[in-house]
Amino acid sequence: MCCRSREIENRGRLCAVLPKVKGKPHEEITMNGIEADGLVVRVGGRRGRNAVNGLDLRLGRGVHGLLGPNGAGKTTLIRTLATVQAPTAGSLSLLGTPVSGRLRPVRRRLGYLPQHFGFYKRFKVREFVEYLAWLKEMPPASIPGAVHRALERVGLTDRADDKLKTLSGGMVRRVGIAQAIVNEPEVLLLDEPTVGLDPAQRLRFRELVVELGQQACVLISTHLVEDVAAACTDVVLVSEGSAVFQGTPADLATAGTDAHVGDSPIERGYSALISARTGGGAW
Repeated sequence: MCCRSREIENRGRLCAVLPKVKGKPHEEITMNGIEADGLVVRVGGRRGRNAVNGLDLRLGRGVHGLLGPNGAGKTTLIRTLATVQAPTAGSLSLLGTPVSGRLRPVRRRLGYLPQHFGFYKRFKVREFVEYLAWLKEMPPASIPGAVHRALERVGLTDRADDKLKTLSGGMVRRVGIAQAIVNEPEVLLLDEPTVGLDPAQRLRFRELVVELGQQACVLISTHLVEDVAAACTDVVLVSEGSAVFQGTPADLATAGTDAHVGDSPIERGYSALISARTGGGAW
């Protein structure tokens, strides 16, 4: 399949995924994860706002949760880390390489699942993941095996030859996870990855990211605090574009009291920190 790359390319245009990169497929990159200093990302043009506002961040190997209310800047941050959106100010390095420099080697080692991603509906599941592997310039001989492993990890080998348009929303999300991990990325960026997954699939997803975090820097943006508590080694809480907390889930759980909103200690800790930032009372 991967030898028919040009034919596949002409069959449809993929939206909202990593840009195609060129160059040597085997350049080695030092594993330094994500480093940001005073990061600013402005959205909405000249009359817009800073969706990310002076953010400092250091993330290495492990599973990191990104929490925050709607409009906090989580998706903008993930897009910027994926090199889809350029920073406005500050500095950002991925795997030891400044994003203002040569990005081609870095992009091959990234995995990215957007909150919403487009696909050509007549693609079959296997074709779609193969196409993304080709865009990431994986060695052609390695693509079939890598695609099989990725689909196996998300439980979709039995649907590999089905067209994407026949899948449920949860299955499509799992295909998105498969394309994000097909190249065994060193930095994996997942924006709301469990949307549409049933409870059993969410449990399997948690197991998968814990496994991936042993060798990679995994950043998960989510509204589901329980997923963070179960799978993440640490948590970054953002509000109004800035980090207001970074620590372990246990640390977050101690930040709240019974007076704060939430069904669990970690939810009450989240409410307490957001409340302190926004002045929203117990919220």
